[in-house]
Amino acid sequence: MSALIAILPGDGIGPEIVDEAVKVIDCLRDDFGLDAELETAPVGGAGYDAAGHPLPESTLELCRRRADAVLLGAVGGPQYDDLPRELRPERGLLGLRSALELFSNLRPAILYPQLAGASSLKPEIVSGLDIMIVRELTGGIYFGQPRGIRELENGEREGYNTLVYAEHEIERIARSAYEVAMKRGRKLCSVDKANVLEVSELWREVMIRVGRDYPEVELSHMYVDNASMQLVKWPKQFDVIVTKNMFGDILSDTAAMLTGSIGMLPSASLDRNGKGMYEPIHGSAPDIAGNNRANPLATILSVAMMLRYSLGQPALAERIEQAVSRVLDQGLRTDDIADGGSGVSTREMGDAVVAALRNQEK
Repeated sequence: MSALIAILPGDGIGPEIVDEAVKVIDCLRDDFGLDAELETAPVGGAGYDAAGHPLPESTLELCRRRADAVLLGAVGGPQYDDLPRELRPERGLLGLRSALELFSNLRPAILYPQLAGASSLKPEIVSGLDIMIVRELTGGIYFGQPRGIRELENGEREGYNTLVYAEHEIERIARSAYEVAMKRGRKLCSVDKANVLEVSELWREVMIRVGRDYPEVELSHMYVDNASMQLVKWPKQFDVIVTKNMFGDILSDTAAMLTGSIGMLPSASLDRNGKGMYEPIHGSAPDIAGNNRANPLATILSVAMMLRYSLGQPALAERIEQAVSRVLDQGLRTDDIADGGSGVSTREMGDAVVAALRNQEK
């Protein structure tokens, strides 16, 4: 049965990088037997422009009820900054994560050997880096209630947010992380702030309890401030990191810079059944939107994750990853990973990946 992939280009550089990822999907369909159909829909600022809401009902219906997987570009742009908070592009992304119950966010930080010189750290510190950050995605302070801005009796305004996790939310992300660790080096570091936060006390208790079902996995714990330092000091000590929503948001961007560019890193957001939304971890980069200069490799690698985790096509996923590596071997670089001077364009990089795919033996 043909799989249906929802294509959500979004805003800023989103349409440009998604176009290149679609080229790769089309190549897999034409040359390698991928049985998939594509359907495009607006989200974020594009959703607001099209339907007056960052998550139009038609887009939600496509993603929640009909699609087998979702490929997202990026959302956001300065032209939407004055909208009410509930209508800003980011609310469309958060709404999708919540409605699809995409609680487990997998963010790999892999340093391609060809890009060791592009990392902000010394090559001997980052060479061979391969970390997976598992971020809880639908709970925590980003979704907790109550939240808002209120006026106090003295007339001063006060902003407030609530950090809350139910035990079942912690358990399901724990199991997701342990399962990932079982497929890798069987080392799991749980990052929390248990010395200050009661939520983190519960988090740590549940991580330990669930770990009894995975005796092959070595569990360790680290406070988030120390984890941030250790990622820069000695990143290769980590294999799999699991943490709550806000901490994962911050740590995964830190890990991204170890790899040379945030433009190289894909992500997967999964529900309990393996259905997922796949997107690069970078933003919409409005400053370069429309200039054909964005790096499409993170989006293309997100397609590889989609094939591996949602569509049951690990061999095709590996083909994409090998094609990206071959393109880097050829010395092709977009501006963000170029060592001085200007790099190739977005479209040229996408075309090179497709050519590398087609030059592989079928």
